[in-house]
Amino acid sequence: MSVALLYERSENDEAGVKQTAQQLGIDLKFIPFRKIALSISKEGFSAKTIGKDYTETFNQTSVVLNRAQSKNRRLQASYFMEMLGKKTLNTSQVEFTCYSKLRTLLKLWKANLPVPKTVFVPCDASDFLKNHKEIHNEKDIAELFQADIPLNDGIVIKADAGTHGKMIMLSKTREELFANITATKPSIINPIGVVAQKLFNKWFYDLRIIVYKEKGKQTICYNKALARAGFKDFRTNTFLGNIVFEAKLPQNVVNLAIKCGNTLGEGNDAWIFALDAMVNVTNKNHVTDDSLKAQLDLATQAYLPVQKVKADETRLTDFTAWNNKLEQTFNTYANSSSYQKIKNVIDESIENNKNSLVFHEANSCPEFWENTRLVTGLNVAIPLLKIAQSLTN
Repeated sequence: MSVALLYERSENDEAGVKQTAQQLGIDLKFIPFRKIALSISKEGFSAKTIGKDYTETFNQTSVVLNRAQSKNRRLQASYFMEMLGKKTLNTSQVEFTCYSKLRTLLKLWKANLPVPKTVFVPCDASDFLKNHKEIHNEKDIAELFQADIPLNDGIVIKADAGTHGKMIMLSKTREELFANITATKPSIINPIGVVAQKLFNKWFYDLRIIVYKEKGKQTICYNKALARAGFKDFRTNTFLGNIVFEAKLPQNVVNLAIKCGNTLGEGNDAWIFALDAMVNVTNKNHVTDDSLKAQLDLATQAYLPVQKVKADETRLTDFTAWNNKLEQTFNTYANSSSYQKIKNVIDESIENNKNSLVFHEANSCPEFWENTRLVTGLNVAIPLLKIAQSLTN
């Protein structure tokens, strides 16, 4: 019985997993889940695309690395595979928790772990009665939010299942709050109600921390994090144009991340998470925003060659050559003086404010090849494959 990589489209992360499996001597099977017809009946089970029968691949698989990028598709894939008797990484139980920001925060809060102040109103911004009359709830929802979070602190409205910064909106005035609440119509990334959080003083960066557990072994938190940084927006997501730096984690943050992982993975033999965290920066150690912006401008220029390589579509035809070029270009960026200066500011900021950190999201299928691997030195494909192997026993 073997390990299979389940995916929607073979992107860089999937190509990286395939390459790493070859280097580790792991016989990895492949399941292009998005276009397979999965058939169940009294005759049994089959899995077929238009041109290929994957039923035997399913039968020979004992552990599935679930890399479907759509949260809904990933949740369905985990549950389906488990009903076929397969072990999945991560399990459908874990996927169910991580699918929702609110469910993730509730679990962390219950374990007394630090999370941002969050308010959830299950009511939608507007309802339609049977006679098609529309009922507006924006005013009531706004008042409920303001009762717990003063507007002058900043109220952030979030899509509960959103990704890449989608539908994350900052309100600092009553008009903005109304408009943002109105924009939260029920959708696939916000199935019900409205989630709000107090704006967190994270300065100009946030952190992505990798924590994982192999079956039968202790939980590991990698001691370097990916820092997404910039002043472009209150959101520091890289999809919004922010750039990346290495961040060293103090031991107390490592310990907290391990506790987060154990909490979210409770009841499961093995798991892996990318935890998103923010540091409440009150001590800037005399570093001004203007000086930082100047260095970030220089770092952004140094990062342009990296972005150019990332966009190079030779990755689709010669992944190894493209990856070598990406690594060389990133090393040049990481050795630039602006990168080193900002990295030092981030490291010092985390150390000085290490007791003022909150976890605000957990990603069960983190992207890693283009950023986390290059910045931190951790090829997440290695723990992914080793965890999967540990589940075959």
